[in-house]
Amino acid sequence: MTWPEVIIYIFFPVAGYLLGAVPFAWVIGKAHGVDIRTTGSKNIGATNLGRTLGAKYFWQAFSLDALKGFLPVLICSLFSRKLSLPSWAPLLTAAACFLGHVFPIYLKFKGGKGVATSFGVVLGFWPLYTIAGLLGGAFFVFMLLVYRYISLASITAAAVFAALVVMLSFRSPPYVNTAVSPGDRVALIAVAGFFALVIIFRHRANIARLMKGTEPKIGQREIEKAKLKPQNPPPPPDGR
Repeated sequence: MTWPEVIIYIFFPVAGYLLGAVPFAWVIGKAHGVDIRTTGSKNIGATNLGRTLGAKYFWQAFSLDALKGFLPVLICSLFSRKLSLPSWAPLLTAAACFLGHVFPIYLKFKGGKGVATSFGVVLGFWPLYTIAGLLGGAFFVFMLLVYRYISLASITAAAVFAALVVMLSFRSPPYVNTAVSPGDRVALIAVAGFFALVIIFRHRANIARLMKGTEPKIGQREIEKAKLKPQNPPPPPDGR
């Protein structure tokens, strides 16, 4: 194995895992005096952080989680093309970033559900994963606007992404060549399916609540908390 291959096949995946394992939502929560492992769903993802501290913190964590998947995969992809390595080579780094978030070494391998990090990962892997990821992201937004369940939107978007990878690997959309060779197609489809299956599995508790009708919608917990807050007491009598 040459040194460039060592960098692509070993260094980048290890670095990708260590970066992917950084629990940004947990870090942001701790910076504001909250350990999100003890609140809400007790998950270290952006959704639980947002429900605990507010929507702006959700976007902060989501963006950072996506970025820690996007940058390593993008850099690895650029190096792989320059070295004329197989198109599937960056998939090792992609999978490592994703697994780092789901099983972070810094938190005893108890991590998030991988939605934001996988979104960043696929955007960094042009063109097949990027196109499928953007379309899957659009489907996520559609499901979220219609049903207002983040979990349902995440699960269905993950499945749609995997299906789109299969479709686009055989036939390209206009202006972008996403079709790949049969040898590369197997690896690309397998990793996309792996992402989708892990995300769905990590949402198994949410699926159970969806089936029972107890899964909270966007803003539902905040509304319920507001209802539980005591109203301002009436002013005391003036003694007259």
